[in-house]
Amino acid sequence: MKKLTILFLFLLFLGCATTGPGGKKSLILISSNEEVSIGEQMAAQVEKEEKVLGDTLVQQYVNNIGHKIAGISDRKELPYNFKVLESDQINAFACPGGYIYVYSGLLKIVEDEAELAGVLSHEISHVVARHGIKRLQQVLGLQVLLSIALGSSSETNKQVISTGIGLVLQGYSRDNEYEADQYGTYYLMEAGYNPAGMRNLLNKFDQLSSKEPSFFEKLVATHPPMKERVAKVETQISGYGKPAETLPYKKSEYDNIKSRLK
Repeated sequence: MKKLTILFLFLLFLGCATTGPGGKKSLILISSNEEVSIGEQMAAQVEKEEKVLGDTLVQQYVNNIGHKIAGISDRKELPYNFKVLESDQINAFACPGGYIYVYSGLLKIVEDEAELAGVLSHEISHVVARHGIKRLQQVLGLQVLLSIALGSSSETNKQVISTGIGLVLQGYSRDNEYEADQYGTYYLMEAGYNPAGMRNLLNKFDQLSSKEPSFFEKLVATHPPMKERVAKVETQISGYGKPAETLPYKKSEYDNIKSRLK
């Protein structure tokens, strides 16, 4: 009985986790500290396998924009880290705890700072909503999660990191992507960018998926249809009214950075 009481109190304590704008809550069985620890180990593995772009000006630019958006998000307390990976892949992904990566191939097709901010706000939203951690909860189960939260073995950590990276690279569910679009568009506007940057970004993906299917075969297979995502974001933006239309895209600032990419 005593063990059941302790378990109940433990779950109750962890169950009040913010997972969206306005204080939306979800039952989360991994604490924020443990999430950051898992994300840090995943990031270390990513950087062993991928090449981090050597241009410090590009890295600092992306990092600054990321922190600007993270600073108005609903999980601003996390130690966010944003890095560009040198690859022609047109993609970005977020590890739990705020470790976010963008491929230089994606930066080359982005046309202004608002679109780049749209990429980063979308990935930040996956972290805010704890989508990666929720997937781990589903795949690993309660027993493993409790062992992680209470002090796991090195073997368990290896399993978590391996599974976590695989899940991140697989992409998220349709509902997760819609949610990240919704939160990301809101954060984009709150950070002072024209929220149409998100719509323009998704339109660009939609156009590229038909022209270059080899790049987007996996993206299209695991994500909801781009046209549906564009329509939902368009409806969301229209609700913000005229003030949102006057917010900047910051194209000239981005052009200076984009010119550095080979």
